[in-house]
Amino acid sequence: MTQPPEGYPQEPTGDYLPPNQAPQGNHPAAEDVPVADHRDELNRQALEDVKHTRTRALWVGLIAGAIITLLLLIFIVQNVDSQSIHLLFWTVDLPLGVSLLIAAILGAVITGLVGSLRMYQVRRAVNKAQK
Repeated sequence: MTQPPEGYPQEPTGDYLPPNQAPQGNHPAAEDVPVADHRDELNRQALEDVKHTRTRALWVGLIAGAIITLLLLIFIVQNVDSQSIHLLFWTVDLPLGVSLLIAAILGAVITGLVGSLRMYQVRRAVNKAQK
């Protein structure tokens, strides 16, 4: 006989039937199966336990990143007209889509650097307070 799942009684009682002995057909207990309700509750609880995980967040982030990358690719392909960009002493001729993509990347890098500096500052303050 197999071991009952966690949360089930160890010994079969009137309310417990192991999975391979569930009532079927004309069995008097076939209409009233508390085991199925208990299993549904355990399944719901298991789903609640893994609803918000790092792996799920990573998966959602990867899908969102792929969609954004696809939209950026479409934008760049549709905006291939060359533009002159003047910055201080430099002049560059780039397609409009590429120049906007470079600007977005530089903005993300600057934002990441500022955020990293802030996290370093907070971590340093916490370490100093713990000493």
